[in-house]
Amino acid sequence: MTEMNQTLSVFALGGVYEIGKNMYGIQYEDDIIVIDCGSKFPDESLLGIDLIIPDIAYLKENQDKVRALIITHGHEDHIGGIPYILKQLNMPIYATQLTLGLIDVKLKEHGLLRDTVSARIDANSILTLGAFTISFYQTNHSIPDCLGVVVDTPLGTVVHTGDFKFDLTPVNRQSPDIHRMAEIGQRGVLALLSESTNAERPGFTPSENQVGEHLMEAFMRAKQKIIVSTFASNVNRLQQVIDASAMTDRKVTLLGRSMVNVVEIAAEHGYLQVPDGLIVEIDEAMKMKPHRVTILCTGSQGEPMAALARLSTGSARNAKINRGDTVILASSPIPGNERAVARIIDNLFILGAKVIYGPGKGLHVSGHGSQEELKLMLTLMKPKYFIPIHGEYRMLYQHRLLAESLGIEQERVFIINLGDVVDITADSAVQRRKISAGNTLVDGLGIGVGSMLLRDRKHLSEDGIIVVVVTRSKADGTVLSGPDLISRGFVYSRGEGEDLMSASSKIAADAIARLQEEHVNEWNRLKQSLKESIGQFLYAKTKKRPMILPIIMDI
Repeated sequence: MTEMNQTLSVFALGGVYEIGKNMYGIQYEDDIIVIDCGSKFPDESLLGIDLIIPDIAYLKENQDKVRALIITHGHEDHIGGIPYILKQLNMPIYATQLTLGLIDVKLKEHGLLRDTVSARIDANSILTLGAFTISFYQTNHSIPDCLGVVVDTPLGTVVHTGDFKFDLTPVNRQSPDIHRMAEIGQRGVLALLSESTNAERPGFTPSENQVGEHLMEAFMRAKQKIIVSTFASNVNRLQQVIDASAMTDRKVTLLGRSMVNVVEIAAEHGYLQVPDGLIVEIDEAMKMKPHRVTILCTGSQGEPMAALARLSTGSARNAKINRGDTVILASSPIPGNERAVARIIDNLFILGAKVIYGPGKGLHVSGHGSQEELKLMLTLMKPKYFIPIHGEYRMLYQHRLLAESLGIEQERVFIINLGDVVDITADSAVQRRKISAGNTLVDGLGIGVGSMLLRDRKHLSEDGIIVVVVTRSKADGTVLSGPDLISRGFVYSRGEGEDLMSASSKIAADAIARLQEEHVNEWNRLKQSLKESIGQFLYAKTKKRPMILPIIMDI
């Protein structure tokens, strides 16, 4: 065997130096398996972009080696990129029952369901994929059916924890299988990939059971409608809202497509216990007395088009928030979403609602393990090499310090960025090479939006646009009308703007006249001259550079 063939490689295509968009690969010889395929939402700088998904250029280059996509659980940052990735590279998917149900909804929307091979797995499943033997163990998180992944390779065992916490009294009774984790550690773990989301938080993450108690208290105190916003995929939280509504004699209505989809799928597969007749349509709910109604909606992260945002601005089609209603944000903002969430909370207060939000209210606990739980995982697995994953750099760094505090030498811990590869041989591990990786931007149905398009959008958003329309004679090139200037997003004072546009029109006419004197009639030369002359004049007058779009018509 060659040296390359004796190497086990672990690489990151997402989920490091960031929150979301999780995707990792494990390669041995001519076999690659991929774990998770998530998405994340863009920040305000990515104008018009809908989603960010992993760049899979390396997988496409080696598509004949890719054996499968294995999904740890059904959150968007682990499954949101699947339909877009499958359009580029079709591969079989292995996931638990609930996770497959959520994935199938996405595949159906994208017309991919019929062409996709998928199989259901659980904590007892064993897969043989090329050189890999893959088994699983049950973990606990804020959604049912979560698995850790155990990959046995010719060089040793690699464990990917997925998202986890050690909740010993879970709402869904899916307790973490600590005995199985200990057995895996006793056999020997070559490399551990463990999530780092709460690596900065000391202690243990509280149990989800505490949220149910506080929710019930809030429901008992509410006098009118209750609006609860949370992650649609937090099935455990949805169950608690349903239980509290049933016990306080309220009907539940759902707002938000993802909320409707998750509730339907989770109820169909037995993950949600919903009493008959409890869920009603929004039109029926709005005819009921307010103290009989619970609205369960999406938008807890401040998404501008989600149900809670529309309710907060009074633009929801079939529902509204009245003075005295209670709004519960049963979640905490993902880093980067704080401003958007704060804006919605302000709007809710303006409407006269009682808003229950923020830490200390007991209405949200994290689904991720804190420092003591991360240390427990490291202690159970006893890895030879450790790769912290799922987190921004400071979280990965803190997780490394936790590992070192347990006796794992610094040189055996690898903090990797997108595209970084950890190559492991029989007696060493090194991080020296990179593969193609990064972000792929999704805009509507377009996958892979270019940087030039984003620059144009940023340019338009900052300085606006001026359209210059000129009509010429096709016979001799003389100007029949124009140049006429149309401004959008640039001129901000009517009187001053009219003078500026009039002067700009004269500059354009002079530029055309100069080219006619030189007997220059080519469109490209004329357009370039108009852009340069008008652009220089406007910058001198306003210190702004609007996008200038010449339109030349020959008739």
